[in-house]
Amino acid sequence: MKSLIDYLGCGYYSIRKNKLAGDFLVIKFSGIVEKIIPFFDKNQIIGKKVKDFEDFKQVAFLMKDQTHKTPEGLEKIREIKKGMNRGSY
Repeated sequence: MKSLIDYLGCGYYSIRKNKLAGDFLVIKFSGIVEKIIPFFDKNQIIGKKVKDFEDFKQVAFLMKDQTHKTPEGLEKIREIKKGMNRGSY
């Protein structure tokens, strides 16, 4: 996991309470927009999670453009969120 953090230049590793697994977390928005999204654009996700990534990316760019601060933008994000992680594609 340290290699991934070093490679991407963002995020950190958090061990779960059961100590059997952990999570890679990126807290800074700049890390998501400048590192994570470009990485997965270049190294495409294969399978049904590609739709979730496209939705995630769309929300990130709405936020980057400050669209989430408007009622319409916030509603658009809510609609996108409804379709994520549902396995309906």
